[in-house]
Amino acid sequence: MTSSERDEAAAPEPDRTPGEGTLTLPTPPPEDTVVVPADEDPVAAASSELLGGAPGRRALLGVSWWTAARVLAVCTIVVFALGMVQKIPCYNSGWFYGATAQYDHACYSDIPHLFTLRGFSIGNVPYLDKLPGATDPHMQYLEYPVVTGLFMWVAGWLTPSSGGDVHREQAFWLINSGMLMVCAVVAVIALMRTHRRRPWDALLFALAPVLALDSTINWDLLAVALTAVGMACWANRRAPWAGAFLGLAVAAKLYPVFLLGPLLLLCWRAGRMREFGQALAGAIVAWLVVDLPFMLLNFSGWATFYSFSQTRGIDYGSFWLILSQNGLINLSVSTVNTVIALLLAVCCLGIAWLALAAQRRPRLAQLAFLVVAAFVLTNKVYSPQYVLWLTPLAALARPRWRDFLVWQSCEVIYFLAIWYNFAYTSSTNQKGLPTDWYHAAIAVHILGTLYLCVIVIRDVLLPEFDVVRWDGSDDPSGGVLDMADDAFVIGGKSYDSPMYADVTPS
Repeated sequence: MTSSERDEAAAPEPDRTPGEGTLTLPTPPPEDTVVVPADEDPVAAASSELLGGAPGRRALLGVSWWTAARVLAVCTIVVFALGMVQKIPCYNSGWFYGATAQYDHACYSDIPHLFTLRGFSIGNVPYLDKLPGATDPHMQYLEYPVVTGLFMWVAGWLTPSSGGDVHREQAFWLINSGMLMVCAVVAVIALMRTHRRRPWDALLFALAPVLALDSTINWDLLAVALTAVGMACWANRRAPWAGAFLGLAVAAKLYPVFLLGPLLLLCWRAGRMREFGQALAGAIVAWLVVDLPFMLLNFSGWATFYSFSQTRGIDYGSFWLILSQNGLINLSVSTVNTVIALLLAVCCLGIAWLALAAQRRPRLAQLAFLVVAAFVLTNKVYSPQYVLWLTPLAALARPRWRDFLVWQSCEVIYFLAIWYNFAYTSSTNQKGLPTDWYHAAIAVHILGTLYLCVIVIRDVLLPEFDVVRWDGSDDPSGGVLDMADDAFVIGGKSYDSPMYADVTPS
């Protein structure tokens, strides 16, 4: 089938049962069926014409050396390398000389600065040794979760001890960049193995503009890779391993913990609580293995990440900043924390309703994207690299190039805006982006993320718009949830098929 024969508006609709208002699932495709984006996505089809047309038989079957995994890995490395090239002005001088050079060139990174500021240059052990010159009572030790702290420590150990400060900070950034590039490749291969019949959806992550721009700002790709591997394990019905990798991801960054909520709800609906229990146990054990030693050795050092998060005020990138800087709110940190918790709880309740009341059980990736997006949008800070949390989830939840690129464009605008605003506020001649325009860029970021959320929610409520299900698939990332019966549905109505029979909730 060619792109001219398939259009989004012509998506096949499931059969409707007369008079019942229920739907019948189409027949699942053969296991070896591979979906080619150029055959069903107008943007991918148009782009493929620039490269010689849609992939042929050898590309589809992977019988040549250029398998999907190798192509995706190469694309990821090339895009990541382009991002490193974009940082050259800062690598050469911007991180070290000039008040605003790293903002003027939009090439800022935390990594070289924290080599010295967090004591890695003098051999500090995270969570056990205090930070050099620490005066803030909430910042006596490293303020990152344990797995990320160990990642930073390994990079510091690999950094040469000879040479001046500038040379060592450059080396520290290069070593971290190499390690983060490996994380990016691991993430894209895991995405490919999550939706096995749709390996090329991972190209959304591999070619994402934010992968180039944001990957070496901080260490977020480590948690992204662990989360992606955890989801791939779940998709391949390895629940304990899925939980273990999610537990390690939570030990690297907080946001993966929110994926356990959708997993719980979908397993409850499908009557698969045993598998959820296995995943939860794996997550707890893995988290304790890496965190417990530091908790026992120096609890206050280990707890710095959590205390710092609670005491941190309203910061860049959030709608809270717009309200605060325009004098619309004047709230204490504790009050903001409480309101954020309430807003996030309301969002999670809405997602829970989707999980349990939608006529067809939502896909895991859809709910995972929504719950992480809710956390990002309600939080009191939004650093530009946080978009990396959502990028692989978006590739699984809504693998459509048009929608993905609309959202990515909004994030690129925000990426440029925050650095140019820093340049404006840091320079005496106020060269850069004024604060009002920066607020507009925050709004663009928020609206772009909300746009993708609305599209995903529409796909949940109207599954005929979900491109992943066009070929008869149910939930490729769902593992034991894929094609499983519903055991509980709010309202008692689900799809009328052998796998989705009407049930009455107990």
